[in-house]
Amino acid sequence: MASLYAPQMVKRSRMLYFTWVPEDKDAVRALVPAELELADNSQCFINQYVVDSSDDTSGFEQYSLTYAGLDVKGQDSPQGIPGRWWTHYLNSNADMVAYAAERGVPAEGGGETVLEISGGVLTATTSQNGTALIRTTATVRDDIAAVGRGQLSYLTKVDGQLIRGFYPFVASMADGWEVTSMEFLDPSHPIHALRPASPLEVTWGFYSPDAGFCYPGGEGPVSA
Repeated sequence: MASLYAPQMVKRSRMLYFTWVPEDKDAVRALVPAELELADNSQCFINQYVVDSSDDTSGFEQYSLTYAGLDVKGQDSPQGIPGRWWTHYLNSNADMVAYAAERGVPAEGGGETVLEISGGVLTATTSQNGTALIRTTATVRDDIAAVGRGQLSYLTKVDGQLIRGFYPFVASMADGWEVTSMEFLDPSHPIHALRPASPLEVTWGFYSPDAGFCYPGGEGPVSA
């Protein structure tokens, strides 16, 4: 059992978060429960982020995380952001893996996410057990274009029951943001099913040097 209790708060994370249209829509459909309806374009999401200091968490300690999945219909957040079903969750922190797994998240350890900026180019690399899986590049500027705030709606299953949790966030969003490439590097890993169509079609997203959010335990059962 996880030693952490809901809710948990994180601040000052460095975060690249966006959605895209996948190459193989049948493959991504197979990763989502049949009772959930996908977005019309079957768009996927990814969040590659790093929390550099334990002082920026209420209990998680320092960690890095990449999670990904599919947008679904009919489970929007109160602000109208599409509900999201996790398919992959690669975390560097064992306690956080346990915390998420108790809530139905497909959490796995051995994850490492690295975000580096050089010359206005952000490179985000996700690995698991030393094998690189995803490399994303994006252009970013130092200026802040806007502050995003609201709640995200994430879906899991616990004992066969669909569960929804609302995750509040406040994030400073960098100006000049644009994803320029997204590479899935290991065809043998299950996350490769989410690879993007060519040419890459990014449908939403942001880079934040300063994103804060809370991890709840789930709001409770919902119907699809």
